[in-house]
Amino acid sequence: MTDWLLDQVFDFNGHSVRHAVRGDGPPLVFVHGTPFSSYVWHRIAPHFFATHRVYYFDLLGYGRSAKPAADVSLGVQNQLLAQLLDHWNIQNPDVVAHDFGGATALRTHLLNGKDYRSLTLIDPVALTPWGSPFVQHVRQHEAAFSGLPDYIQRAVVPTYIRGAIHRAIPDDELAPYVEPWLGDPGQAAFYRQIAQMDERYTREAESLYPTIRCRVQILWGKDDQWIPIERGRALHKIIPGSQFHPIPNAGHLVQEDAPEAIVAALMRFL
Repeated sequence: MTDWLLDQVFDFNGHSVRHAVRGDGPPLVFVHGTPFSSYVWHRIAPHFFATHRVYYFDLLGYGRSAKPAADVSLGVQNQLLAQLLDHWNIQNPDVVAHDFGGATALRTHLLNGKDYRSLTLIDPVALTPWGSPFVQHVRQHEAAFSGLPDYIQRAVVPTYIRGAIHRAIPDDELAPYVEPWLGDPGQAAFYRQIAQMDERYTREAESLYPTIRCRVQILWGKDDQWIPIERGRALHKIIPGSQFHPIPNAGHLVQEDAPEAIVAALMRFL
């Protein structure tokens, strides 16, 4: 991740959040999900540096941002995004959000009253129920997982993340996704964010989806093993006027399986 620029720091409730601003033009904000970081946009965002002012950041508890023993749930990430939009002094940006970032962007729009010009959701966590058997197990045994020996952690995290990617990704390409969750404080942070997953944060916004105040397109990997594409079709029906685009040969992390499909869809939509 050494070549992925995150050169600015924002203070959020006493914790550092790393972010970057690139290019010039209309504002375009990228929001990542879990267990990832803004690095998921490394194949996407650079295509827009020449046409947009691009903003991206690592959620609190993720990537290069602080990993405090504190609340890093969906209940605070929308507060972070709302404050960053104010800090950047941008209004009505185009927003692109993946996984938990989708829930964060939706909550920021519907609960914090932040308006967007458009919203692109990529395999978002948006409809209940959600949470894999692994997530449910970790929620019950966070302390035990946080204390795993390092060599086991180095086996668990890559296996977990590979489940989000349809293609056979080489170890060196997977490494930037794994590295933030190793050692101290990464390992504890990995299980903390899973233990704090709670469906009530999506339920708080779910009934408001028909009131979304911007154009919405939904992109979904056809081979998503984490959140089946049927959930995407259901979300599409709930959001009036939304567009739905299945992406073949792509899993949950479409950014790694089919980045060109995301770039093309964004260029058309924006």
